[in-house]
Amino acid sequence: MATIIKRMKFITNLYYLFLFTFLVFTTSNAQDAVHNYGNIQIHDDGLVGFHMDVINNGAFNQNKGLVGFYSMDKALTISGGSNPVFYDFEVAVDNHLYVDNTVGVLNNANLISGDIITSRVASEVNINFLNDSFYIGEGDNTKVDGYVAISKKSEFTFPIGQNGSLRPLSIHSVNSNDYAKSAYYFEDPTTPSIFGTSFDTNRKENEFLSVSEYEFWHLEGSVSSKVTLTWDEQSNANLLGDFISDLKVVGWSVADKEWVSLGSTNVEGDFNNGSITSEEFVPNDYEVLTIGGNSDILETLDNITLDNFYMTPNGDGVNDYLVIDGIDNSPNNTLQIFNRYGIMVFSKKNYNNEFNGISNVGGVISKNSGLSSGIYYYIITLNEMNIKHQGYLYLTTYQEN
Repeated sequence: MATIIKRMKFITNLYYLFLFTFLVFTTSNAQDAVHNYGNIQIHDDGLVGFHMDVINNGAFNQNKGLVGFYSMDKALTISGGSNPVFYDFEVAVDNHLYVDNTVGVLNNANLISGDIITSRVASEVNINFLNDSFYIGEGDNTKVDGYVAISKKSEFTFPIGQNGSLRPLSIHSVNSNDYAKSAYYFEDPTTPSIFGTSFDTNRKENEFLSVSEYEFWHLEGSVSSKVTLTWDEQSNANLLGDFISDLKVVGWSVADKEWVSLGSTNVEGDFNNGSITSEEFVPNDYEVLTIGGNSDILETLDNITLDNFYMTPNGDGVNDYLVIDGIDNSPNNTLQIFNRYGIMVFSKKNYNNEFNGISNVGGVISKNSGLSSGIYYYIITLNEMNIKHQGYLYLTTYQEN
């Protein structure tokens, strides 16, 4: 804490400086700026604190110390024809730090206050986290509003977002990415105002797929990966399915020019806040990504009985099990049961009428324990028929009828 307070004094401190350095302090449009034409090097524990714009047209990429940008009352800008690379990079600019040329980070980015704003039109202008670098302090008002890139990393969470909301994307790649980059867009992919291409949410691989009309992510990368997307209240995730287990990652296929499912290997949270992880895919095969789900399409079937069910699992042989008549007509199926909070309490592939009121899912409810009386929701997916049905289950637990 003492170190941070010392850095926040807004004094330009130059330690162990430069060989062949030429700095010019200029005034442009009433804004002070440091203009580098030469070669700046910060060694070891050296620190440079800027409280004015930096125009970098010289070498500023052989650093071991800390470079900080500090301002309480005005925005600051990094620009110029040469890209700086900082070892430790610190940002405390209440009205945001604007980056007009790529900034590399070799060790740590400390996000104290204000967003870092990078271009959404030129994705090559970004904050590039190199090798083993990392960041701390990310939040709704301390993030990168624009593009973040990585180099030589296999796993990373991009601290990206827009409009006062942190909406990170995490990547988990099978091998190290030589280079990958991502940005978040809070707008309808069908009619984006900034992104140069539109992605019609009505063009889907099948009618059972739903696609968010509120947001999307752009991710470029050539290594096969899983990604984790996040949602908040502004995402309206409840419109994509009846339960969070309906949600999945979807992507706009470069080859097919339509939205396709990229699956779900893990989903956490509720409809207000949560995250979902995809199956493995190559990011460059998809122009943009977003959150999708299962459309609420129900059908009446002649060879299987799907209805609301009533259970009294007390061992008397009457209504002790959830019996779905005709389930043997679709043995390749999945049954999921949820409580009224949307928390899964039972899950079974190839269900064959064995649910007796006992949970088989650990977590909020103890695994292998009896469920309490109440109303539950079930979803059964009949894979051979490409059908999903949702209904109610009324469960009463007592010893005698």
